[in-house]
Amino acid sequence: MSGRDDAGGGNSAYGRKAFKRSRAHFQDRITADGRDGWPVEAGRYRLVVSRACPWASRALVSRRLLGLEDAVSLAVVDPVQDDRSWRFTLDPDGRDPVLGIRYLSEAYDRRETDYPGGVSVPAIVDVPSGKLVTNDYQQITLDFATEWTALHREGAPDLYPEKLRDEIDAVMDDVFRDVNNGVYRAGFATGQEEYEAAFTRLFRRLESLERRLERQRYLVGDTITEADIRLFTTLVRFDPVYHGHFKCNLWKLAENRVLWAYVRDLYQTPGFGDTVDFDHIKRHYYQVHTGINPSGIVPLGPDLSGWTTPHHREELGGRPFGDGTPPGPVPPGEEIPERGRP
Repeated sequence: MSGRDDAGGGNSAYGRKAFKRSRAHFQDRITADGRDGWPVEAGRYRLVVSRACPWASRALVSRRLLGLEDAVSLAVVDPVQDDRSWRFTLDPDGRDPVLGIRYLSEAYDRRETDYPGGVSVPAIVDVPSGKLVTNDYQQITLDFATEWTALHREGAPDLYPEKLRDEIDAVMDDVFRDVNNGVYRAGFATGQEEYEAAFTRLFRRLESLERRLERQRYLVGDTITEADIRLFTTLVRFDPVYHGHFKCNLWKLAENRVLWAYVRDLYQTPGFGDTVDFDHIKRHYYQVHTGINPSGIVPLGPDLSGWTTPHHREELGGRPFGDGTPPGPVPPGEEIPERGRP
């Protein structure tokens, strides 16, 4: 999710120009062998996220499930950014205490002066140099699962099992195109036909996922995988923002028996719901997208109490963590404030 508009116009441009998901410009990888110049190393890197952003939330969930909290420190930006970029205004003096910067754009500029693209999260920054390493939202979590294994917690699940990767990749491609991106194509559409095409593809895909999940607890295999993480971070935002704000209103997620049970199952699984801040999510979308919501009014609903109700998905079998174990308690300082939880 970008915090500096690629084509000018700032926050007011949302909903006024054709939507296009930019590819990550900085695609260096942090790997076990350090082949891109960035070796896996505990304490060297800082993960910068917005809890409002579904792409960044993938990294939050993956980091928790794999137990990488001690290996990769966390910076959380203000959910309401300005036209310069994501801001560290949640921290004392408005400055990240580790990187010493006020705006994430400063880490981008240290990597590439006058970089013309958007400043996006998730981003991984090299702490010693203060330079951005990568903003490749598609690859970061896959590398957490496969390249950072030496630093995984004991009992960490295999989120990208090798024998299932072809199927996981195929499911993730469909979800990315029609669901993860589909809500944005609908919400940022500048014409009726464009909106209707995105809307139709979105709900057709959701209905196909409903049929798949009616007979199995997780998207691929009998354990949580990367595919579930990527679907979850869109579904958890569906009723609070996408249904109304992005006009994805054929039905609410809470009205779909299968998908509502599925997303609650994941939400109640350690590592998922304990990373979700509904307050950040709502304030970001409704206050930042002034091209769609010029008043900046943040709705009081929907009622969040349903997120903690029984889902009964365990009746389908499956083992959330496979042969592993749940992650431990949320580290001090990373807890979601009361106002962001059901």
